[in-house]
Amino acid sequence: MYQDMNLFIGGNWRAASDNVTKPITDPATEEIIGTIAVATVDDIDAALAAARDGFTVWRKTGTWDRAAKIRKIADLIRERQSEIGELMSLETGKPLAEAIGETAAAADQFEWHSEETKRIYGQIIEPRDGNSRMAVIHQPVGVVAAFSAWNFPALLPSRKIAAALAAGCSIIVKPAGETPASCAALIQACADADIPPGVVNMVTGDSNAIAEHLIRSSIVRKVSVTGSVPVGKKILKLAAEGVKKVSMELGGHGPVLVFDDFDPVNAANVCAPTKFRNCGQVCISPTRFYVHERSYDAFASRFAEIAKALKIGRGLEDGVQVGPMANRRGLETIQKMTRDAVDRGADLLAGGKPPVGFNKGHFIEPTVLGRVPDDAMVMTEEPFGPIAPITTFSDYDEVIARANSLPFGLAGYVFSKDLDVATRAYEDLEVGMVGVNEMLLATAEAPFGGVKESGMGREGGSLGIHDYLNPKYVKMRLAG
Repeated sequence: MYQDMNLFIGGNWRAASDNVTKPITDPATEEIIGTIAVATVDDIDAALAAARDGFTVWRKTGTWDRAAKIRKIADLIRERQSEIGELMSLETGKPLAEAIGETAAAADQFEWHSEETKRIYGQIIEPRDGNSRMAVIHQPVGVVAAFSAWNFPALLPSRKIAAALAAGCSIIVKPAGETPASCAALIQACADADIPPGVVNMVTGDSNAIAEHLIRSSIVRKVSVTGSVPVGKKILKLAAEGVKKVSMELGGHGPVLVFDDFDPVNAANVCAPTKFRNCGQVCISPTRFYVHERSYDAFASRFAEIAKALKIGRGLEDGVQVGPMANRRGLETIQKMTRDAVDRGADLLAGGKPPVGFNKGHFIEPTVLGRVPDDAMVMTEEPFGPIAPITTFSDYDEVIARANSLPFGLAGYVFSKDLDVATRAYEDLEVGMVGVNEMLLATAEAPFGGVKESGMGREGGSLGIHDYLNPKYVKMRLAG
């Protein structure tokens, strides 16, 4: 089922020019399941040339024609949803139901942006005198270099590809080396929807070398990245040298504020399954649980109970709710964070060790820590895995200050039935997205992104397309 992955340049799949590849492994078995091509400098230059030529064609394609082709991509992805989901489950380890759901969400991005294509509105400005006319139009940025992460290997690139196509841009996508098949399936859907050659391209291989070569090229005018904060900072420095437009969605450390007017058991029923979705490898995952001291015992008890009941296994197996982590380094980080928290006095309420019977794969039990001190590693560094630190608070101002104390600002969550408390909390949290009594935030029609070191710009919603457009102001004096 899993095939070796090639480069997609100028409308064709092809091997690297020197035929070099590197392996892809199944995180559930640690066995090699395929390979990806390692692009050479010549291959990257070919992708740049193809994207430059593709842009000259695509930018002149009528908006209704562009919209129809982008909508066709959505239809094709939905037709292939089961097949793509199986590939994704193989390369990420995530449960099949989650993989199929992500594929559907990727299709939603293309459907949404197919409609936004027709709604790129300009502005008429009233002039100071009757002989002048003033207007603002929006034009595509140009060639886009897009870098995606491994945790949502279809949804993340779809946000970039769909918005770029809708704006009239061409794009070169660099998917994560661990999970290229999901992105390759999107690229094939683009080709099958008759997107012109060169408009969508995919290169794989050495991430650092590809990023540096693409971003330094004068052909690329826009960079979009989803990844860690250190990766984002490195790319931002490269982009600054060429003064290129940048949007980035980076790491987070989502605070959850559970006030004492909300049923703590109901809060745990919402929080726990969300925390362990995709094995906790979610940028907007709830990762710091601040629970009012009067609600702590009931919340923590129910949270741990749910964690212990989750079924662990290979993503393709029936009923599995938690698969393996994507890689060994992530697994080791979660184990290190657990030890550090316990050493600092935290209570280990659930998990914290590899599950019995799993001798291969990057598996670890869903881990719940209670009464975790604020200086623990898990409270200060992004815990990109199935670990939930719970602590207490007693005062509104205190918990807001603690929630805002980190440099991250992607997502936050509030549980309260008090309209005054909920409103003040979602306004006071220094994040780009807030869920109030709700945790499922990501959707095609809403803007996705953060503040502070969690990034800049937005993906999705009516704002998403603007990161791929340049406004142009025009003033004209009438000849008569």
